[in-house]
Amino acid sequence: MGVSKVIYDNNVLVDLTGDTVTAADLALGVTAHDASGEIITGTNPGGTDTSDATAEASEILAGKTAYVNDEKLTGTMLNRGNVTSEIFSVNQVVNIQEGYHNGSGTVVISSNEQAKIIADNIKSGVQILGVTGTYTGN
Repeated sequence: MGVSKVIYDNNVLVDLTGDTVTAADLALGVTAHDASGEIITGTNPGGTDTSDATAEASEILAGKTAYVNDEKLTGTMLNRGNVTSEIFSVNQVVNIQEGYHNGSGTVVISSNEQAKIIADNIKSGVQILGVTGTYTGN
């Protein structure tokens, strides 16, 4: 049994009886005395357990940091912000580049091409992009 009080010349110099520290309260490997005076060794690894984290540097924004598996990672993902593009031809493909997009980007049919998609330019009964044609000529 440990010593929970130290008294010298009728003066209490140390009194551990009111202490509430436990091994779980102490950092891993740190020693102290509990309320009974017994030496206890800390078991708390401290911080947040990141051992189950799965992020990679390429999934974290460039310049930002995070901890994964007790390792500090610096992000490499490009911040592309607001990306916009226009389509000018029927077979045009708009490639979405790798990286973060803020969600407010758009891809639209160019205004010149939109102006051509009118009912008079489309064969009667044929629908293109929501416009039903009315043209009946040859």
